[in-house]
Amino acid sequence: MTQDRQTAVAALDAQCTRLRRDILEMITEAGSGHPGGSLSAVDLIATLYAHHLRQGAARASDPTRDRFVLSKGHGVPALYAVLAEHGYFPHADLKSLRKLGSPLQGHPVVGTVPGIEACTGSLGQGLSVAVGMALAARLDGHDARTWCLMGDGEIQEGQVWEALMSASKFRLDNLVGILDFNKAQIDGLVKDVMPIEPVEDKARSFGWLTRRIDGHDFEQILSAYAWAEVPEGLPKLIVADTIKGKGVSFMESDLVKWHGVATTREQLEKALSELSVKGAGR
Repeated sequence: MTQDRQTAVAALDAQCTRLRRDILEMITEAGSGHPGGSLSAVDLIATLYAHHLRQGAARASDPTRDRFVLSKGHGVPALYAVLAEHGYFPHADLKSLRKLGSPLQGHPVVGTVPGIEACTGSLGQGLSVAVGMALAARLDGHDARTWCLMGDGEIQEGQVWEALMSASKFRLDNLVGILDFNKAQIDGLVKDVMPIEPVEDKARSFGWLTRRIDGHDFEQILSAYAWAEVPEGLPKLIVADTIKGKGVSFMESDLVKWHGVATTREQLEKALSELSVKGAGR
């Protein structure tokens, strides 16, 4: 690993510790939310915004911008934390999550805050939206790329596979799918509810190029995103093995419970104590 890459990885590690703290604090303040899947996805989202998404707060309405679609909309606390980190809206607004009148709804809503590209309260629809965005960029003559983050339980939905077929039919090499494969969903473990493996083989059979990584290893994430940006005539899927509730021991040991349960104040303090002080400063 080069010195520049080591510096980037160290900065992402510290940033994601801060973001995990933000996620837990805002969900605790709200008294409801989805901590497990937010914590599993935050490394993937943060790395994208820090190094690969051609957008930024100043370009949030630029028609030539890259788009990020959070298809697993219940994980939006992770996206809100990243958007605040990059100046899309004030960091202080995070504490308003899910409160009456707040722009920070429990699922993404277009027009509430800059940086939200799609309404994704209903699972299974985000990739279809992303396919449309990628097609539109091609028709408009832009080199914009569309990135779509999906959940593993979510891709049990048939609409996802229709979108996979459409993307390969139109050879959308400006479309990147990311699968947050944290192995658990609201009703149980994915392998028990409806197995999706071998997910890479299935995606390849639908005409996608694939790559599998550790979704908490920043070096692997950065390398996979660089691979995804190289046009090869087909859409690409990054299967990221992650841990639900990553960074908090009592969540990691009870994956299903922490899908949609907010931490109490006492649990929050325990969780924050486990997160390194390297990310505590802001």
